[in-house]
Amino acid sequence: MRARLKEYWVRLLRFGFHLLYNQLAWTYDTVSWLVSFGAWRNWQRAALPYIQGPYVLEIAHGPGHMLLALYDAGYQVMGIDLSPQMVALSRKRLKKAGAGVPLLQGAAQKLPLRSAHFDSVLVTFPTEFLLAPESLSAMNHVLKENGRLIVVPEAQFTGSSLPQRFIEWLFTVTGQRHQRRPSQKAPAPDQLNSRWDALCAQFLSAGFQLDVHTITLQQSQVTLLLAQKTSPVH
Repeated sequence: MRARLKEYWVRLLRFGFHLLYNQLAWTYDTVSWLVSFGAWRNWQRAALPYIQGPYVLEIAHGPGHMLLALYDAGYQVMGIDLSPQMVALSRKRLKKAGAGVPLLQGAAQKLPLRSAHFDSVLVTFPTEFLLAPESLSAMNHVLKENGRLIVVPEAQFTGSSLPQRFIEWLFTVTGQRHQRRPSQKAPAPDQLNSRWDALCAQFLSAGFQLDVHTITLQQSQVTLLLAQKTSPVH
């Protein structure tokens, strides 16, 4: 019974995320601001010091805030997102800012891009599908030799206020927290003992050397995965 309830809960959660990223995409900025108490953009921007260029691809770019930040930082950036609503929102934001950023609608598992072109690939707050083996292999394919995949999978509040504790509880019960150790290196395959370890192993299988960084901000910490391409995956 417990397993079935968990399955139903996961399905409901996925449906909610689907609506937020598609039919209800116009509410995304408001929802992300509310669940982060206004810190969402800072959590995303924590990835900027790890970007290497000049060519950068952002996958699942959402409403386009990081695309604009990357453009303003001088990178030659491109974006791809499966949601047509998010592509439309990003295009509108970029046009208003006068930023010439090419956008594509497509899936991370089958990137319609030429191989070994990008210096960095960025993914922030991905769904589980974006870090599946097929997606990681596709990202490896479009990265140059020694290219870099930067992923921001989550952020955590470090304050003790009741609202922050509630949000942390909410993220935990919805399965959006990986159990990890700070600055953890990717484990050997025979040492896997958690969902986090399994995720690390997927990066290794996809041809990446993985380091995990914890970035401390005001009343929060951002987890950042820095994956360096070590070999092409066929």
